[in-house]
Amino acid sequence: MSSTQAIANYELLLSLTAQMREAAINGEWEQLVVLEQQCRLHVAAMKSIDASTTLDEPTRQLKVSLIKKILDYDADIRNRTVVWMGQMQRIMQSNRQEQRLHEAYGIV
Repeated sequence: MSSTQAIANYELLLSLTAQMREAAINGEWEQLVVLEQQCRLHVAAMKSIDASTTLDEPTRQLKVSLIKKILDYDADIRNRTVVWMGQMQRIMQSNRQEQRLHEAYGIV
């Protein structure tokens, strides 16, 4: 693979990660899942090819810069999903408590 294609792969990965971050910001969880699946497929496809590509120093630095941005977006996505999952857990606990009250006191 050429160094141009290697960088194009990382740029596409950055774009997908940016879209995932935007979906997380907007609470579009289904879209986030779809994008994450696309991202996972792209990473799997580029792994072996990327490992066999030799980059000159400026291109390697560009690759490192892209990876750092991808990791920053990934960390933000993770933080947002943890918050969302905490909210969902509290809602589910509240629903379970309400269900127990209904069962205990026969409230319909």
